[in-house]
Amino acid sequence: MKRAAAMAFVVLTTVSCGAAEPVASSAPTPAPATSSPAATASPTTSPTASPTATPSATAPPAFAAKVTPVARDRLPYSWRPGCPVSYRDLRLVTLSYWGFDGKPHTGELVVHKSVTDDIVTVFGKLYGWRWPIRQMKLVDAFKADDYASIEADNTSAFNCRRATGSSSWSNHAYGKAIDINPRENPYVTASGSTAHKNAEEFTKRPMKGKGVINPGDKVVKAFAQVGWEWGGYWSGTKDFQHFSKGGG
Repeated sequence: MKRAAAMAFVVLTTVSCGAAEPVASSAPTPAPATSSPAATASPTTSPTASPTATPSATAPPAFAAKVTPVARDRLPYSWRPGCPVSYRDLRLVTLSYWGFDGKPHTGELVVHKSVTDDIVTVFGKLYGWRWPIRQMKLVDAFKADDYASIEADNTSAFNCRRATGSSSWSNHAYGKAIDINPRENPYVTASGSTAHKNAEEFTKRPMKGKGVINPGDKVVKAFAQVGWEWGGYWSGTKDFQHFSKGGG
């Protein structure tokens, strides 16, 4: 029995030492409470409650843009031999934008290598303003069909095509033009009509609306600051969706 008691003492001593080992502070260990707070509180005073932490809103991701050479196979429909620029002179810009759903998204544009800084600058401002864009895909997602891209309210840039109603190359064919929210900002003839039924309610300016561009607004000014012109200022026909470097 004495030997068993001695062994028990050794075990207890080892456990006690192990429990004390992690304590790094030299401050004295507070004495254990002799009663619970409920027992010591006066009948008319409630114990002080700990403040509840207020969760903070998560900040949205910062604007991001990446400029890379565009592979030929990314442009199966929008580029072909005979276009006024080589696909080697084009760049793929992958960038952040705010959607109509009020959330950040990542889109793609193809533009000429000489205007990538302009695009990143302007779309950085739009993102900072949380100015909404419906979607942003390469026009090749619609087999380079400009009508289909507009019907889908798709924001796009490069497309090797002629200007509407002309035999001349559009600035889109040079990668120096972009169409933004084409449903909310339609191409409107001098008579006030548009080819897209889903855009008929947006043919007048100025007007309010999500993703709508108006004369003199901050979107127009942002493009003007980098030398791009707005089709909404054209005489006769108005192209409210269209911005281009040098006009056309």
